Parts: sequence; C-alpha cells; structure tokens
Amino acid sequence: MAETYTPPVYGTGAKATIQRIGGHLAGMIMPNIGAFIAWGLITALFIPTGWLPNAALAAMVDPIIKMLLPILIAYTGGRMVHGQRGAVVGAVAAMGVIVGSDIPMFLGAMIIGPLTALILKYVDKFTEDRTKSGFEMLVDNFTAGIVGAVMAIAGVWAIGPIVRVVTTAAGNAVEWLIVNNLLPIASVLIEPAKVLFLNNAVNHGVLGPLGVAESVKHGKSILFMLESNPGPGLGLLIAFLLFGPRPLRPSTPAAMIIHFFGGIHEIYFPYVLMKPRLILGVIAGGAAGVFTFMITGAGLVATPSPGSIFAYIAVTPKGGWLGVIAGIVVATAVSFAVSSLLLGFGRGEKEEEAVADAPEPLADRIEETHESGQNDRETQTQPVAKEA
Repeated sequence: MAETYTPPVYGTGAKATIQRIGGHLAGMIMPNIGAFIAWGLITALFIPTGWLPNAALAAMVDPIIKMLLPILIAYTGGRMVHGQRGAVVGAVAAMGVIVGSDIPMFLGAMIIGPLTALILKYVDKFTEDRTKSGFEMLVDNFTAGIVGAVMAIAGVWAIGPIVRVVTTAAGNAVEWLIVNNLLPIASVLIEPAKVLFLNNAVNHGVLGPLGVAESVKHGKSILFMLESNPGPGLGLLIAFLLFGPRPLRPSTPAAMIIHFFGGIHEIYFPYVLMKPRLILGVIAGGAAGVFTFMITGAGLVATPSPGSIFAYIAVTPKGGWLGVIAGIVVATAVSFAVSSLLLGFGRGEKEEEAVADAPEPLADRIEETHESGQNDRETQTQPVAKEA
C-alpha cells in the first residue's frame, strides 16, 4: 500500500531504511487525505472563528479529529500489514489509545494499528495448520477478537500514555522554538527530509498531530505551514527555468503548475537531487517563509493537503489571508534568489556552451588533417597491390 503513494525504495542502507519507514507512515495517511480535508473544511467553516459559525455543525469537529481520523489511520495501517483482518483489529485496538488520551492520537494510531495486525498475522500462522476442518471461522473470529481486545487494553495502559509523553515533549520543544523566535531553524531539518521523499512522514506524522493539538486550542496553527509551504519549491523551479541546464528548462513550467496548483511537491525533489547544493536555496526559502508567518501571526486550521495554493486558501482562517500569502511570496522570492545565486545566474551554462561551440585548436586540426591524408593514401594503394 505504501508504494502506491511514495516512490519505490531500493537498497539496504540507512537512507533506504528511513525512506521505507517514511513511506509506510505516508501510506497510512495519504489514503485518508479526503477525510482530513473534510475535517479541515468543517473546521474552517463552522467553528466560532470560522466563515459560517454554527454550533450544531461545529459539534462534528471534535469527534472527527479525536476518533474518526485515528481509527481510519489504524485501519489503513492494519490493512497494509495483514489485509482486511489486520484492518479490523487495528481499528479496534485504536480505540484503546483514543480512550486512554485526551489529545488526537495520530501517532498512537500509526503505532498500534500495524502492530496489532502484525501480531494477528503471526497468530494466524500459528493456528492455520492446527485448526480442525469446520472450525476455521470460529477460530479466526475468536483470535481476531482476543488480539483486538488485548491490544485495545494495551493502548489504554501502555501505548497511549507513552505516545502522550512523546507528543508532549515534542510539543514543548516546538513551543520553545516559538517562544524564542527560533522556529525558522526547523527548516534546516525539514527541507532535506522532504528531498529524501520523507515529506509526507514529516508533515502528517510529526507536524500534523502537533498542529492539530495547537489548532484545537487556538483555532489555528503555524505548524501546518512548516513543511507544506509551496513557496520554496516554486522559487527553486523558477530559478531552474531561467538559469538551470538548458535541456531541463522546458520541463520546469509543467513542474511549476503541478507543484504550485496541484500541491505535488515531489515534482521538484529531482531538481535538487541533480544539484545538491540547491538544498541551501529551499532551506533559506523555508526559513524566510516561517519567519514571515511568525511576524504576521499567520496560521491554518488544518493541514493543507496537498500543499497547493488552493488547499492553503481552503484552510485559511477568516482574516488570515495577508500573513499566509506574504509567507508564500517571501519564501518563493528568497528561494529563487539563493537558488539563482547557486546556479551562477546561468553563467555556468554559458561557459559550457562556449566550450562546446569553440573551434578546435590549430594543432589538433593539423594532426587530424595529417591522419586523414595518411589514411586516404593507404586506401588508394591497397587496390593497386591487389591488382598486381
């Protein structure tokens, strides 16, 4: 399932392992993005600070974020591991971490869903050859029920509290960065992780849950914008369009449309991988955008997924347009400026073209002429020898 939403990973090194973990995390989130968007729209419209405040409809916000979304995540994670049976027991076990905590349990669902399905998978292997004919359904149902119930209890007593402690610690670290005006430093870690195709894991697996908790308290969160800002990628692609290698320039307009309007950030990752020094450009753009969001007090009510300008507009709270748009524009401008500087404003491409079009040195041409003349004489003498 994860391979459907992330590029295939090959190799056995540390980088490949991290990419696989990120792919599995993204594989649990991406199939449920529609539910996240639905929650974001309901939140943006009907909460007291929304566009159309409505107390009756706003009552859906809390159950969706605390119950429905974690259950969907655990269901999807269980299905990835052990099919439909894994999906069912994963959803049952998720109720344990939900009941055992008062915060949205995305991380807990990502852990307990696949873990429960994996346990049931081994139980099924153990009972498969030991079950007498005619008792298969009975054994299958009872084993699934027992595993689901035990893991739900474990979620209440063990997994839920552990995840709550980890989430609280991470929230405190992010809060420390915010209080000390150091949040832009997070781009030093986020942007390289994105280029390694860990963007979905970083956004939905780490920043998303923290942002949801902050959004529930304050009605918006800047954390939704740290990874999803389309500005750094757009600035990089504009720099490539103007100053990048000439064979690649025709591909950048389509990449810009897919990235900025479609929200598919993966489209610009290969451009960075081709010239790794350009990672500094997107880091600078990301940090500048975060700084702009901070000083303007910008925030979103939910994760803009995919990270397109349309998704940003859809989950922007009432009255928050200026800060959000300013952060995207500043991130684009800074990323473009730094990336253009790193590309030498196209001077490197001109030098390569000049070298390719330059006439050959005189000595080389004389040598080639001498060699070609000698070859011609040999060719002319060979038929004469044959006739003789």
